[in-house]
Amino acid sequence: MAKKNDSRCAVNRGEVDLSKYEALDGEWRKVGLAAPARRALVDAKLYKVSDLRKISLVELTELHGMGKSAIARLVNLMEAKKIRFR
Repeated sequence: MAKKNDSRCAVNRGEVDLSKYEALDGEWRKVGLAAPARRALVDAKLYKVSDLRKISLVELTELHGMGKSAIARLVNLMEAKKIRFR
């Protein structure tokens, strides 16, 4: 028998529990990221732009939910704040 949802993602039976993200994805909402990208960042424990220096661009692109548009927006934000990926 499989264990009950061991994933860090707040998905239960195909439904996303958005309340688990509301307190953590505020900065990502402000910059206009789509919900899948916001959830991917929160699941990776990346809560603000400066947290992106903890990962590489390759790791960012491998996060489930990160699309080309979200990545481009994040790269632009990082450049504006003179932040670099690991």
